[in-house]
Amino acid sequence: MSAWDLLVTVEDLGSDAPPVTLSVASDLHVGGVILKLVEKTQIKRDWSDHALWWEQKQRWLLRTAWTLEKYGIHADARLVFMPQHKPLRLGLPNGNTLRLRACFSSSVFQTVMGVCRMLNIRHPEEHSFLRPVEEKKKKKDKDSAEEIYDLTEVPLSSASRPCLYNGMPAHFADSPQMEAIYKMLSVTQPPPAPEVITKQFRPASVVDKAHINGRWLDSSRCLMQQGIQENDRVWLRFKYFASYDIDPKYDVVRLTQLYEQARWAILLEDIDCTEEEMMLFGALQYHISKVSESEPQALSSSAAMDDLESALQSLEVKMEGESSSVSEMLENMTAPELNDYLKIFRPKRLTLKGYKQYWFKFQDTSISYFKSKEESIGEPIQQINLKGCEVAPDVNVTAQKFLIRLLIPAPEGMNEVYLRCENEQQYAQWMAGCRLASKGKSLADSSFQSEIQSIRSFLAMQKTSSGSHGNANANDESINPHSLVSPRYHKKYKAKQLTPRILDAYQNVAQLSLTDAVMRFLQIWQALPDFGLSYVVVRFKGSRKDEVLGIAPNRLIRIDLAVGDVVKTWRYNNMKQWNVNWDIRQVAIEFEGNINIAFACVTADCKIVHEFIGGYIFMSTRSRSKSDTLNEELFHKLTGGHEAL
Repeated sequence: MSAWDLLVTVEDLGSDAPPVTLSVASDLHVGGVILKLVEKTQIKRDWSDHALWWEQKQRWLLRTAWTLEKYGIHADARLVFMPQHKPLRLGLPNGNTLRLRACFSSSVFQTVMGVCRMLNIRHPEEHSFLRPVEEKKKKKDKDSAEEIYDLTEVPLSSASRPCLYNGMPAHFADSPQMEAIYKMLSVTQPPPAPEVITKQFRPASVVDKAHINGRWLDSSRCLMQQGIQENDRVWLRFKYFASYDIDPKYDVVRLTQLYEQARWAILLEDIDCTEEEMMLFGALQYHISKVSESEPQALSSSAAMDDLESALQSLEVKMEGESSSVSEMLENMTAPELNDYLKIFRPKRLTLKGYKQYWFKFQDTSISYFKSKEESIGEPIQQINLKGCEVAPDVNVTAQKFLIRLLIPAPEGMNEVYLRCENEQQYAQWMAGCRLASKGKSLADSSFQSEIQSIRSFLAMQKTSSGSHGNANANDESINPHSLVSPRYHKKYKAKQLTPRILDAYQNVAQLSLTDAVMRFLQIWQALPDFGLSYVVVRFKGSRKDEVLGIAPNRLIRIDLAVGDVVKTWRYNNMKQWNVNWDIRQVAIEFEGNINIAFACVTADCKIVHEFIGGYIFMSTRSRSKSDTLNEELFHKLTGGHEAL
């Protein structure tokens, strides 16, 4: 074969150095090109991390056994020889920035896995990279003032779990500086100054919230293919709100960063909550920052002790299980029921009647209601099967409002039903029953009582203890309430009006340990009606106006942009198939009952929506038995589309 000249730029020679000219033939493989190149540069160093990047085609030539002909490379190809791992500035959910070496040649999915492994974050599939929102540069020195934690010297390991030393990855135990970085990752940050909160971008509408989701990087392509260069800045964020297998013992960094992301979502009004909830969030933040200052993060004990602990616990459970008496066993065999008068309201029907009282009966996983207690022997007015339904609380303890919002699956979407309870006791029982039934469990399930207990302790936290305003804590100088609530409340209330309300709520959480307080904060966040919704502005096929699509962990929601009302809900478990027409960039989904929808995306690429849906379906396939191994191939199959090679 005739020889021809190939020009290759070697990044290590500096930006001014001319390209190296190699004489090659089309049957020469990529490995041979690299060998010739290294010989010609005459630099003695480890080249193992280097590879060739083809500029025009925006692709890495990683298959070193492939020939130039197979890749389709001719004399006009602009090739660059450079390292695959380069420094990247990574913005964390807690607002700090790390500088670390990341892989620029693997898919973003694998790069995120590598970064999470380094930072000791389990379940990296829930994370992804986001392009940061452009900040307006007002002062020249703004960037230089930012502290950057440097991790570029940490060697990259391929082990699926890092080797732990004193509860943290060994590379963080090397020096006091590295330990300080691990502390920054695993201990919550102090409340931000009010002016820091007000300076941040706050979404004013659902459309603003939708714009951020256009910034997610594509999981199946590498950083270089998406225009990310060495030392560029990206954000690491939780993308899929389907937290799985959280264990405070092993997930210190993961829990802390999830808390930080939740805290900022509340402070910047990314997610809506009531005034009462805001005060409780403020109280929990105050408590968490107070406790984390006084109680250094307890690093987990050695692995052998952990194993012993869990073995003893399971033995205890077995012993308890065996000692149950005959009468208890008989009691468990007769399935428990709930019977009571409740009020019901269906907001979808255009009625002004409001709530009507009926006699309700809760059996197995369904609710039936009758005109009165006397008529409950006959046929019910309606029986509602709760399996697979959505259950959301709508509670205001001070106003004695105890509502249970039920979204019942139906072929054409979801039917909404509100149940109104009279008091706390009744609400705790029925709410617990609904939650279990939605998962397909009956009232006989062993977790029924503990579910009631957790709901009651949750309500107790929202109660304000009257008369406690005058206590010594109210004069606590260390509290700056404007650091704990969103800017809307800075305008609405003076600091001295907020302080007693936050300290009031604080009375109910002051006894919690640091881990319990963080877990409780996350629980309340996850119970908010809009939790886990990622918005995208779309145009449905056959429609003339833009609408909003809310993507949740288990369903899609069509929202009217003008009014903000939910028009339709479709659940993933009713989905037969979904695909994308990449030519016209349109997503088409088919549901059971011959329901078809199709839409084009306005504020994000359709690949991002495709990845969200596929990602959530992937999250639902994870099982505890295989929790250590991540089925990467299945993730790419579900999220990659036709581009997943």
